[in-house]
Amino acid sequence: MHSETLSLEPIVPAYRLRILSDEQLEQLKSATLEILEKTGIHCPSEKALNIFAEHGAQVDADNKHPFESRIVKLPPDVVLDSLSHAPRYYTMGARSPAHDLKLDGTAFYCATDGCGTKTIDFETRKLRPSVKDDVAKMARVADYLSSIGFYWPMVSAQDYPATAPLHELDASFNNTVKHVQTETVVDEITARYAVEMAKVIAGDETTMRQRPPLSSLICNIAPLAQDKGGLEAALVFAEAGVPVGFMSMANTGSTAPATIAGTIAVADAEMVSAMVLLQMAYPGAPTYHSMMPGVMHPRTGAYLCSSSIVYAVGVELAHMWGVPTLAGTFGGDAPQPGSWKVGEGAGAMLCALCGAETGSGMGLQKGSTVLYPEGLVLDAGIYHDIRENLAGLDLSQEELALDVIEAVGPRGHFLKHRHTRRNMRKLGYSELTAQPTPEGGYRDPIEVAREKTDWILENHHPEPLNEAQQAEFKRILQAAEQELG
Repeated sequence: MHSETLSLEPIVPAYRLRILSDEQLEQLKSATLEILEKTGIHCPSEKALNIFAEHGAQVDADNKHPFESRIVKLPPDVVLDSLSHAPRYYTMGARSPAHDLKLDGTAFYCATDGCGTKTIDFETRKLRPSVKDDVAKMARVADYLSSIGFYWPMVSAQDYPATAPLHELDASFNNTVKHVQTETVVDEITARYAVEMAKVIAGDETTMRQRPPLSSLICNIAPLAQDKGGLEAALVFAEAGVPVGFMSMANTGSTAPATIAGTIAVADAEMVSAMVLLQMAYPGAPTYHSMMPGVMHPRTGAYLCSSSIVYAVGVELAHMWGVPTLAGTFGGDAPQPGSWKVGEGAGAMLCALCGAETGSGMGLQKGSTVLYPEGLVLDAGIYHDIRENLAGLDLSQEELALDVIEAVGPRGHFLKHRHTRRNMRKLGYSELTAQPTPEGGYRDPIEVAREKTDWILENHHPEPLNEAQQAEFKRILQAAEQELG
């Protein structure tokens, strides 16, 4: 028996916020164009270099040793013309059409975080390397939560080392009817198998392009470089109509200048150059922009999350270039969920107010490396706080309740009025906080979240893939194991 997946509850802001003025956006745009024209991007892929060269980019200008330096310089007109073909709006499909994500600028959908390498075991509570079953279990939890718009495999399937990304997709598609986004398919061969799996879910070529059930995220290499396998995987996905986004994690002080503005400029140039490549090769291919830089700790060199405003600036830059965004939200440096309420909602709120279409980062700890199973339920609580706060204020007659106020009058009591009974049920209440104990106190939200996670895993079973789809997935995985394993 399977259970129904709840309807999505995206964040739909009733009001909007601007971080940058038009003048500041133009300054950043000019900075990116200058970097791409004068400094260039390192591109180790021969296939990508040929595409760049064929479409007006300057590749190894001296021509003495073609492609030797692998530096690509992009004239501003080439950048702007290429990006003019990128779609501003499109749909990221789901196995269940009711859970499609329409990226039309009206709603903000959040994803889980990924791809961690360690898990707090669901039963023993001991730290261990992550495995495929962890991916599957968290896909079921994500499928149940109305706050999760789409699923990133949260941890790596380390029990399948040669083909982990494909087993992560297998575990994901089998355990959620929602859209799946991979951040670990980063080479051409694996991408071709991933496209086959997506076609099995879509059913036919037309559906695959109109409602792709899979999307891809590729990380750039900071500063100002691309990954060979990542770019070639992106080209495979783009050819198939699978949305491909590019993320920069430039690090202030190490792989980026020791200023926020300089970090933003470097990061933006990396992402723009990759989006330009896709539009050169496949004009109109759905793509997106994802700025998630960090900051180097000045004493230890460790990675720290950047300030929330940088992620919001990334949203505005994406829209300036004419593409959707995957915004940085929720992911934090906390060593465990004990500080789950502290600061994690600021980034999500800012990005939603700036009009972000999608965001990721829910559910992992220690800089997105460790899975605590209850962490996703805890972040879902924060998400709903944000969703309710941004929904705006209803000033209808029912909400103003002037007739009720008049009926109760001074020194009266509203508890017995039917308006109270009717409307108290509509108010949003946290399932985590203010849960009473028999002694009159309140329960620890982390304990409540653990119980909720256990309940979901015991009771929620999304509609499985049909037998034919499962057989096809098995065939694809066996072929990949033979080729890659």
